[in-house]
This record gives sequence, structure tokens and C-alpha cells, in this order.
Amino acid sequence: MKILIIGSKGFIGKHAYDYFTKKNEDVYGADVSVDYANPKYFTIDSTNSDFTEIFGNHQFDVCINCSGAASVPDSLVHSLRDFTLNSLNVFKILESIKKHTPNCKLINLSSAAVYGNPKSLPIKETDALQPVSPYGFHKKFSEDILYEFHHFFGLQCCSLRIFSAYGAGLYKQIFWDLYQKTKTQKDIQLFGSGKETRDFINIIDILQSIELIIKNGSFCADAYNIANGEQISIKQIADLVLKELNYEGSLSFTGIEREGDPLYWVADIEKMKKLGYQKQISIEEGIKSYIKWAKEL
Repeated sequence: MKILIIGSKGFIGKHAYDYFTKKNEDVYGADVSVDYANPKYFTIDSTNSDFTEIFGNHQFDVCINCSGAASVPDSLVHSLRDFTLNSLNVFKILESIKKHTPNCKLINLSSAAVYGNPKSLPIKETDALQPVSPYGFHKKFSEDILYEFHHFFGLQCCSLRIFSAYGAGLYKQIFWDLYQKTKTQKDIQLFGSGKETRDFINIIDILQSIELIIKNGSFCADAYNIANGEQISIKQIADLVLKELNYEGSLSFTGIEREGDPLYWVADIEKMKKLGYQKQISIEEGIKSYIKWAKEL
């Protein structure tokens, strides 16, 4: 199987590149940074992405789009950039696939941010999409673009609504933030109340999900929740991380919600379970592994 991973230098993209390479698939990468050592790599122009060179010269079986911006706060400040990376570039990718390699299946990484603050839990793929940030809107737009190209042109594509991803190689978000703060702060303070909940999924289980979708999934512009169906509070997560770090300081919360952040998330993952998904990494195991990686940097 010939696979293209766009955004292959990013967190999920790099792991996906290594994962499918080890599976002996024919894997190509693409990203904005230069890599002269890899003959199966394409450098993308960050200001004016054009995928003609890629799809015009290669017939891929699957394209996994891991590219795009991934910051809610930054999307509030640089909305146009976020739109360009998360919506416009998806259109350009599909337009190039349509012209040059229409049999290529596209897996586009979306986000649980498309749901916003859900009216009920767990969140199903069929629930209303009500984003509360530009980032969430732009991921929703990308899903609409997939539907457009499937409905009008018959392209095979699907969206992965990834919930709270984490794992070795992630230099941001709560795990990294806490690890960094323990180095210099005796009193750690986080946004919110600590009661907010998330549904965390380790990178190993994200890769398992992607492989299952390639093998068994539908590519009719539908969406899949990528999560574990487990609700855990931010305070619980913070306590687990700090315990693993043997942190002896205090933890408190500002009580101020960060703009664009939803309050409570937990996914319905029955759709993925029907494809064969089974969690491989518990949150406790995942935190241990993450801290071990961070300490070895």
C-alpha cells in the first residue's frame, strides 16, 4: 500500500510515518520543513501550498492529512492563518486528488472541537456541531469540504474527530505544561475549575484507529470519534501527572475559563468499536510513558 502523510513532521504525522513504515508499507512524507536526506519526502510551501507536484507524479492508495494548525488560543489571534491551514489547504488537497489520482482515499484529521459544548454526553458522531472557537469552525469547514468532494465528485474520504491526544513527542498542552512548571514553580496554577473533563487517547491508540479505518472504514465523507469513551477531569489528570513526577508543591485553579475551551467532553466510540477498536494504553500507563520520554530529553 502506498501511503502519503501530509504533515509528517508534526506530532501525529511523525508517529504515523514511523508506524506505517515499520508495517512495511510504501510511505511518503510531506511538510513545510526541508528534508534533503529522505527521497520519499516533499517540501510544501507554507505560504502557498500546491499539491500538484505530489499527486501529479504519484498514485497513492491513501493520503493521511495530519497537517494544519492545532491551537485554539492561536486561532483566536490568527484566524486567517488557522482557516488557511485547517480549511483552505484541505480543499487544495482534494482538488489535486480529484484531478490526478481520484482513487486515492483521504483521511483528514479533524477535531472534537467541532462539537463545542455538547448538550448531552457521551458525544455521538450524529450530534449537532456547535464550535466555540475559530479552530473548531475551521475543522468543521474541512469536514464540509470533504462532503462536497464526495457528494459531487465521488472522492473517498473521511474525518477523524480526535479528542484529547497525547503521547511522546507532544511539546504542548496539559502534560507538557505541568512537566515544565514543576521544574520552576512550587505553586502551580491552571485555568478553569479543574472540574472540566476530557477524553484522552494515547498516540498508540490513535495509530491503531487510523489503521482500522484504512482496513475496515467507510470513506463516504463520514466522521469517526477517536477517543476512549472515558471521562476524566483536568484535576484528576493533573494529580496523576504530579504524582508521577513526585511533585511536592501545591496545585490550584484560577476559576477563569479559557476562551474557546469546551467544558465537558466524553465520546461515544461505538462506531470505532465496530471496526475492532480496543484500547491498548491506559491513562496511567500513558502518563508514565510520557513522563519517561520528557525526562530523557
